[in-house]
Amino acid sequence: MPKRRDIRRLAMQVLYQLDLSAVHNPPTAETLAQSLDDEHDSDATRTLAAEVALAAWAIHRDADAKVAVLAPDWPTHRQPPVDRAILRLAYYEIVSGHAPPKVAINEAVELAKTYCAEQTPAFINGVLDKLAKQHADPAGEPASVEPASAGGPPPPQRPPNADDWLDDAVNG
Repeated sequence: MPKRRDIRRLAMQVLYQLDLSAVHNPPTAETLAQSLDDEHDSDATRTLAAEVALAAWAIHRDADAKVAVLAPDWPTHRQPPVDRAILRLAYYEIVSGHAPPKVAINEAVELAKTYCAEQTPAFINGVLDKLAKQHADPAGEPASVEPASAGGPPPPQRPPNADDWLDDAVNG
């Protein structure tokens, strides 16, 4: 079974690739999975990562718009591409219910600690915390949100298990 942390790491890399190549019609998940030639990751991990990345890319404009409101001094066009990729991935995970907001935020911060500048983890934590609070309904449960940008690929085929977030927290 692929580790969700590995899936996130690779999904962030795919989002980075899509962003830098200014893709309007992204390739298939299979094609993207093949571009991830890390010999340490299984085919299943690469495929799931590509599916997650495509789902996040499908709503990246929504993510960018939210970040621009929450961090007006650092809109996405001013952010390094890796920071954008991490924020977009976490946004997707929060609004889609792919992971509980606290898990998505923690994982984004961990990615930022590994791949970004020293001050970036705090920035990402602050922006995503505000986003998660805006996304929650008055009862504190995540609200159902349909992304404004219709179309794009469906969410990854493997729905998260109810205990996947716990696996993330315990196993990393």
